[in-house]
Amino acid sequence: MGFSKRLHEGYSNRKYDIDKKKIEDFIDRFFRFIFFLEYQRCSEVTDIEVRLNNFKTEFKEILYSVTEEKDDVQTDDFFQSFPRIYQSLENDAQSILDHDPAAQSLEEVMFSYPGFFAIAVYRFAHELYKSNIPLIPRIWTEFAHSKTGIDINPGATIGENFFIDHGTGIVIGETAIIGNDVKIYQGVTLGALSVTKNLQDIKRHPTIENNVVIYANATILGGETIIGENSVIGGNVWITESVTPNSVVFHKGQVTVKNKFPGNEPIIFSI
Repeated sequence: MGFSKRLHEGYSNRKYDIDKKKIEDFIDRFFRFIFFLEYQRCSEVTDIEVRLNNFKTEFKEILYSVTEEKDDVQTDDFFQSFPRIYQSLENDAQSILDHDPAAQSLEEVMFSYPGFFAIAVYRFAHELYKSNIPLIPRIWTEFAHSKTGIDINPGATIGENFFIDHGTGIVIGETAIIGNDVKIYQGVTLGALSVTKNLQDIKRHPTIENNVVIYANATILGGETIIGENSVIGGNVWITESVTPNSVVFHKGQVTVKNKFPGNEPIIFSI
């Protein structure tokens, strides 16, 4: 009875009555609808308008589950911001197509690139985050994280034409600031130097200025760390101090190549 009572207290003290699966399903279906990933074509503009109104009604119900005031202002604000967010996402998709030699079309990017999905969910979640909507932004970005391996906190600030290639293992912290035309590869971490609760209200994550490329498995830490514009950060580097603009940062390792069967060494057989 002790454990049952503990669970009962948990349910009784829960602040919000939400359906987590419904919240995740909403952003997944919304993404597939607005980027033409559904099998059935919408043959008329009126069909699209009906679908958008249905999504708006569904979103209103989700929003009501985490807000005390039951009005339509926040729902209206979110959908009114949609054309701006959508334009940003079209720019992101174009940036991926322009910079990835493996990408053949915008349709391929929208259908199959995990980086684009993660960016899209982030941009919608960030809009809610700015409006102090609880839970939903983080549920959305963690849903994208579970599907793609890309962890973008909804609080991060990310500019235009953002390009994620491959993406698995990327972590972008809550107070990170990323400028325009930035390209990031798999395994990159934009993190904090220290993770303690008393740092909650200060900038903990780095700033990446415009036109920076960060290659695989680079780690950049600290709220005062700034990567200057037009810089290239090589793979596997560890950075905790600012980098001036137009820099190239790389890890200098030594690689030795040795012949597998050198002629001047005896061959020893063990039987």
